[in-house]
Amino acid sequence: MFDSLQQKLDGALRKIRGRSVLTQKDIEAAMREVRMALLEADVNFKVAKEFCDRVAAQASGEEILKSLTPDQQVIKLVHQELVNVMGEEAAPLNLAVAPPAVVMLVGLQGSGKTTTVGKLARFLRESERRKPLLVPADVYRPAAIDQLKTLGGQLKLEVFPSSSEQNPVNIAKESVTYASQRGFDVVIIDTAGRLQIDTELMQELREISDAVMPHEILLVVDAMTGQEAVNVAQGFDKALEIDGLILTKLDGDARGGAALSMRAVTGRPIKFIGIGEKLDALEVFHPERMASRILGMGDVLSLIEKATQQIDVEESLALQKKIRKNEFTFDDFLGQLAMVKKMGSITSLASMIPGMNKMVKDVDPEKAEKEMKHIEAIILSMTPGERRNSGIINGSRRRRIAKGSGTSVEEVNRLLKQFLEMKKMMHKMSKMGAGGLMKLMGGGMGGLGQMLKGGK
Repeated sequence: MFDSLQQKLDGALRKIRGRSVLTQKDIEAAMREVRMALLEADVNFKVAKEFCDRVAAQASGEEILKSLTPDQQVIKLVHQELVNVMGEEAAPLNLAVAPPAVVMLVGLQGSGKTTTVGKLARFLRESERRKPLLVPADVYRPAAIDQLKTLGGQLKLEVFPSSSEQNPVNIAKESVTYASQRGFDVVIIDTAGRLQIDTELMQELREISDAVMPHEILLVVDAMTGQEAVNVAQGFDKALEIDGLILTKLDGDARGGAALSMRAVTGRPIKFIGIGEKLDALEVFHPERMASRILGMGDVLSLIEKATQQIDVEESLALQKKIRKNEFTFDDFLGQLAMVKKMGSITSLASMIPGMNKMVKDVDPEKAEKEMKHIEAIILSMTPGERRNSGIINGSRRRRIAKGSGTSVEEVNRLLKQFLEMKKMMHKMSKMGAGGLMKLMGGGMGGLGQMLKGGK
């Protein structure tokens, strides 16, 4: 996510890092490079120029230039300006209304709108304790209704019964009545899209909006289309007065132009971001956290939130005791792998830990997933006794494990060696208190990163 922008900004700011004295020329040179980094990331030209002008004006102040750490002060200003451009604070949905709250999702075809309906419904159920009703009102795209019904089945959420023969406006109106009568407190309407904005599409969306008076109109846009996503947002906002945006495919967006330009150009907040294909891959958009990730400062708060959703407190305490006693086993490691897979990709998790992104930047996500499957296959080919005590795994056992897992003896040997090294490191760090905990997180992720790269 934003890898290209992160690298370019890092390069632009590297020249002032560690400098105890900065001149006006130093700041001007740095801002020229920052502006170029933003433009190459497909950030709107006006947004990039005003961004750099504001940072330069603040950085040129006497209190900055004569500071003991002028380099850090300038980087802090860049961070704060990134936060300001992206919206300062997370923008919540307007759900504090008499139920049902009506949320209408709009957007072009291919933006991931229907899948996002399912993701949003899951988020509202799991995080907001809501009871959402999914409403398929796209009667034009083949299988759109069936797609939403399938998603509803996977999530065990009810989908309003509609058909392609019905009028979309009638579907929307009837769904709200249906929800009121059956105790649903949120209605999420999936509307039709087009390959491009046209008069007919906008007229239908306005008619649906007039009929149900949605409390939220959210535009779903593909972040990877960059500046075009901003143009689409302006078009929809002009026609419908949207309340916010959901940026999809942000996990594949190396540039970041849409995220950085959207709020400044449209004045509408980014409310959610899609970070993967899985139905749990939707997050609330936090501008400050995203700014930190863009500058390579990590995002520990989001990491903690992800971990909290997956970690059982009692299991975690028991695991800490085992690590302190140097009793960490392959069974424990297998459990940790399962938790990491639920939390997201190794690269996305690494980007949340300060300094870790560079350590695993060469990890190929597809190769990493394949390598993780190899590791799991090797461990599952061990007997319960071998998983509890890897010290008993001799040459003949290694050959049997390799054959059973479809891998080689060399791969088994490498995993055993890396596991022992990681076990020693975790035991050592567990004795270092809170400071050791952060090193443990970083070191553990780095060790896993090496395993997934197939490092020796």
